[in-house]
Amino acid sequence: MNASRLTDHTGYWMRMVSNAVSQEFARKVAGQDVTVAEWSFMRALYDLEPVPPSVLAEKMGMTKGAISKLAERLLAKGLVVRTENKDDKRAHSLSLTNEGRDKIPVLAALADENDAEFFDTLTREEHETLNRILKILAERRGLDATPVD
Repeated sequence: MNASRLTDHTGYWMRMVSNAVSQEFARKVAGQDVTVAEWSFMRALYDLEPVPPSVLAEKMGMTKGAISKLAERLLAKGLVVRTENKDDKRAHSLSLTNEGRDKIPVLAALADENDAEFFDTLTREEHETLNRILKILAERRGLDATPVD
């Protein structure tokens, strides 16, 4: 019986590229004392704040538990603040602190730099084609959770 080689699989090549891009980006954001997951959380919060954790969890396609863990880490770093609901003491919202808000453009620039460095071997047309195909795959497969790992 023949067995296909690893390199026969598109997923193999996608994972190879994804790992390389992600690992380099993780190294870059670590210099800003955040993880890729924390960056994703902060970037989502940047557009929504203030927001209840349950809304953020739904937006990011994550569990409330995962959001809570990320929130706790960012609260400890002083990048996120929790505000209690005046009408319901059990409810609260999350928002970025001034320091957290100031980090967003810095981290976004690192993401832009990482993409530019990695994908600069492609022509503009090739890069646009790659993005278009990946978006088609994500849409057709109903993939909408924010990748954090």
